[in-house]
Amino acid sequence: ISNKQRIGFSEVELVQKMIDGVGKLIALEEELAAAAGGGAAPAAAPAASTSSYELPKIGDEAFDGWLTTQLAASAPDVKDTDDFRYLTFSEIPPFTDLHKSLMRKTLTPELFAQLKDVKSSKGYTLSNSIQAGVLRPHLGVGITCGDEECFELFKDVLYPVVQGWHGFDPATQTHKSDLDPTKLTFPEDIAAKFGTYVKSTRIRAARNIAGFSLPAGASVEDRLAVEGVLKEAFASLPEPLQGKYYPLGGLTSAQEDELQAGGFLFQKPGPMQLLGAAGAGRGWADGRGIFHNDSKTVLCWCNEEDQCRIIAMENGGDVKGVFERFCSLSHAIKGAAESNGKKLMESPNLGFLGTCPSNLGTGLRASVMVVLPELNKDPHKLEEICAGFDLQPRGSSGEHSAAVGAKWDISNKQRIGFSEVELVQKMIDGVGKLIALEEELAAAAAS
Repeated sequence: ISNKQRIGFSEVELVQKMIDGVGKLIALEEELAAAAGGGAAPAAAPAASTSSYELPKIGDEAFDGWLTTQLAASAPDVKDTDDFRYLTFSEIPPFTDLHKSLMRKTLTPELFAQLKDVKSSKGYTLSNSIQAGVLRPHLGVGITCGDEECFELFKDVLYPVVQGWHGFDPATQTHKSDLDPTKLTFPEDIAAKFGTYVKSTRIRAARNIAGFSLPAGASVEDRLAVEGVLKEAFASLPEPLQGKYYPLGGLTSAQEDELQAGGFLFQKPGPMQLLGAAGAGRGWADGRGIFHNDSKTVLCWCNEEDQCRIIAMENGGDVKGVFERFCSLSHAIKGAAESNGKKLMESPNLGFLGTCPSNLGTGLRASVMVVLPELNKDPHKLEEICAGFDLQPRGSSGEHSAAVGAKWDISNKQRIGFSEVELVQKMIDGVGKLIALEEELAAAAAS
């Protein structure tokens, strides 16, 4: 048995490939021998080829070498695929100065030793959970959940991460949800101002169904089962929300172009991204798809970061109308889950559960694209006003930058500890204040 390649790989990489491959052969040989001898062979994980999976390099020679050693020593995982492998860390990772995540700050040697052998009933481990944060040092959270049990099994790591990210302590606080759009205050005069200044409105959140794994830990069977439940939900939507589901793997070129043009299409996550490093791109594109209604004012992504991302949107500033459609979508997903004897992943402390702790609670982002020419001259002043309403403004080049065409993306900053109604109301109130100030500045400039 020898390496096939000669060029394009280093000597270390080629010898490592030979070690990994022969190690797999030996393990399989022992399983076959045990079976032939009448003994009960251990349940065999799929023999995942490492030929197309390569560890990312973070640029620290010692750490990269440690990762290579950990990969070689990691036993096959039933969730492995030809292009992805889960590592089993034998010791707490020797984090570098490049690692910035809250997971890295929280995970102590004692916690690692306490949790390293803990596994959910779906087979998700601490090593699975921290893999993205270990391989991708730039990530801010650094930990993912592969199923609902993770939030309890690994709460000693997850709860401090949630508190660090959201300023919300799930050990002592409870979350609340309110999906009643009639509770929004959106008077006609404010709605008229939004109609003048706001170019588009978008509200999105994630929904996941209990009993099935999250994408970072999902089996093929769970992924397809989730898709089946969601198809039922889409088929049961009321008439204004009815539309078509597009399986990602079955798109024609024309459909792909159309979805891409509308900004509806999502792509396989790359190895540099959270989802790619966490294993959420395995088995692409099976069990994944996109739904939108005929008027393209509601959109759902199936099995991307979460099992279902629900999005309501439209051109203009009818925030209340968009929120009404968002709530209808959420209720439809919940109803479809319950008709299948399931329920949504929810927790009294954490709200709606999802793959990344950054999107817990409501998981809701309500945003408008609003044109503010005068405030655009002083982005820092705009940011100060937004901070008073717990809003996050984004210019054309991200935070702290002006916006091309003075068109700002303004959204709620918080996700957990407030209800959906409260967060959308904060956005309405804050953007209304920005519009009023914009008009004052414009009048002063004209006088």
